[in-house]
Amino acid sequence: MSIAGGKPMHCLSFDVEEHFQVSAFESPMRRRHWVQFESRVERNTNKILDLLADSQVHATFFVLGWVAERHPGLVRRIMEEGHEVASHGYAHELVTVQTPRTFREDVRRAKRVLEDILSLTVHGYRAPSFSITRETMWALPILVEEGYTYDSSVFPALRGRYRVLGKNPSFHKITTYAGTLWEIPLSTVRVFGFQVPVAGGGYFRLFPYALLRQLLKKIERTGYPLVMYLHPWELDPDQPRMDGPLFSRFRHYLNLHKTENRLNALLEDFSFGPIQKVIGPIAQLCHEQAGCGMSSTSPVEVLEDPTTTPSPSAKGLGQVSG
Repeated sequence: MSIAGGKPMHCLSFDVEEHFQVSAFESPMRRRHWVQFESRVERNTNKILDLLADSQVHATFFVLGWVAERHPGLVRRIMEEGHEVASHGYAHELVTVQTPRTFREDVRRAKRVLEDILSLTVHGYRAPSFSITRETMWALPILVEEGYTYDSSVFPALRGRYRVLGKNPSFHKITTYAGTLWEIPLSTVRVFGFQVPVAGGGYFRLFPYALLRQLLKKIERTGYPLVMYLHPWELDPDQPRMDGPLFSRFRHYLNLHKTENRLNALLEDFSFGPIQKVIGPIAQLCHEQAGCGMSSTSPVEVLEDPTTTPSPSAKGLGQVSG
C-alpha cells in the first residue's frame, strides 16, 4: 500500500527488553535474578535512537513495562524524538503460559506504567515472542477492553511450537465481542508454497542481506507495508553470554556483529515510519473502500474471557475481515 505521495511507507519497530529477558533463555531461576544481571538496554536503545536520528527515521518502540519502570528517561527520550511508544507487556511472560486474569493484569500494568511516564495514551501491544496464537485468542478482547487499538503479535507462518492465529499476512481488523482491534502481522514472504518469516530478529541476522533485501522488495511490490522488528540487544555483540540450549544460543548470538550495518542498509533501501503513522491512512482507506479490497479470511473464534461476563448476544465468534 502506497502512502505519502505514492512512496511506499513501511513499519519499523523495536522490542525494548534486556538481553537476559529473551524467551529462549527463560527459566524461573533466571527470572528471580533479573535485577542482578548487568543492564544494557539503555545504551543499546540509545544507539538505535542515534542511528534513526542520523537517518531521520521514526519507528515504534514496544517497551517492556519492567524496563520502563527502571529507565523512565529512556522512554521519554523515545517519545521526545518523535517515535511511537507502545507496550511489550510488563513481565515478558509468554501469553501461552498466562491465564486470562494474569494477562489482563500484565497488559494493564504495562500500559499504566508507560502512560504515567509519557502522559500520553498508548495504543499498541506486542506479545513477548509473538505468543498470541490459536491457543491464546482469548487475549484479543482483553486488549480491546484494556484500551489497546492495535496488536502486532502475529506471525502468519509456522514458527516453532506456535500455531498462527490466522493466515492473513496483511493489516486487517479483528472483531471480538469486546470490540474491534487492528492486527498488524509481521512480514512474511511466500517461497515454494510456504510463508517464510523475514521481518527481523534471527531471520534478519541469518539471511545474507542481499537475499533479505530481494525478499522484502518482493513484499513491497505487492503494495502492502513491511512490518519489521529488532531488539536493542541485537546491536550489542559484546553482551554477556547466557547459558541455555545449544540452538537457543546459536539463534540468539548469530551475527550480532552484523546487525548495525544491516540496519543502516535497511534504512537506506526502504522508507519507514511508526505503526501509528502507517496504519492511520490505511484505516481511513479501508473505511472509504470497504476493506481496501483485501479478501476476508475464515471466521476466527474469540473465546469468552472467563474474568468477564459479556451479554449472551455478545458471545460467540469474532470475524477477521480485511
